[in-house]
Amino acid sequence: MSPRAAWRLESLGFGQVFDYAAGKSDWLAAGLPTEGAAAGRPTAATVARREVPTCRLEDSLRDVQERVRAAGWDTCVVVNEARIVMGLLRAEELGREGDATVESVMRPGPSTFRPHVAIDEMAKFMATHDLPNVPVTTSAGELIGLLIREDADRAAQRRPARVDAGRRSAATGRSPRDKRETSA
Repeated sequence: MSPRAAWRLESLGFGQVFDYAAGKSDWLAAGLPTEGAAAGRPTAATVARREVPTCRLEDSLRDVQERVRAAGWDTCVVVNEARIVMGLLRAEELGREGDATVESVMRPGPSTFRPHVAIDEMAKFMATHDLPNVPVTTSAGELIGLLIREDADRAAQRRPARVDAGRRSAATGRSPRDKRETSA
């Protein structure tokens, strides 16, 4: 069971809920420093906005609507006291009227993404699934930030394209790795 699911079950009153402590993959999922070819490339964590509106399950929807709009946002991430993502309020939910709690109108258990996912992969996924934004979390479900689709697209376009080492130029017939001089 994911830690996020465990936290949600606890919030619903279940006892004896445990989460699984993972290993090496958690290093990447926590957004900790890496070495090698992928180091320094933009990722979900490096592009995500850290200062995003958050609210709690028991908050009044009206109060959250006012706070979120005053901050210039159309999304609010629902978290618990440990900043574990419990749900998401997008424009549709924030546009509802009437007395309600956040828990009663939120999108429960939204898809979240780990910090180490390459930004070009994120941009493609968000476009394919028509997602305006996605929460970026640690493997324990703790909110790191919110990745905005326009930010992901911009960062992915700035990233230099990888050159396929086996590809040959149609004009010269040579591989990009071929360092030989051409005679004029």
